[in-house]
Amino acid sequence: MTTPVPTRFSDEELAVIDDLVADGVGENRSAVIRQGVQHLADSVRRARIGAAIADSYRERPQSTDDDDLAMANAVALTEAESW
Repeated sequence: MTTPVPTRFSDEELAVIDDLVADGVGENRSAVIRQGVQHLADSVRRARIGAAIADSYRERPQSTDDDDLAMANAVALTEAESW
């Protein structure tokens, strides 16, 4: 089910939407706008995740102990391969 949402677009914005429809991005204006909203929501979600990761590194920076553990894990994984 979808709900109509009245909104207004400038001529320039409509031209962009129409170009996207013409390029096959969506089958009509509504589809292109829905994809745009989904893309924006995904972009915001990814930015929030990135900020949370960066904050965690600022709160607890990596140490040389972390480097040693990472190297040990990498060596163990490499040695476990059957090559």
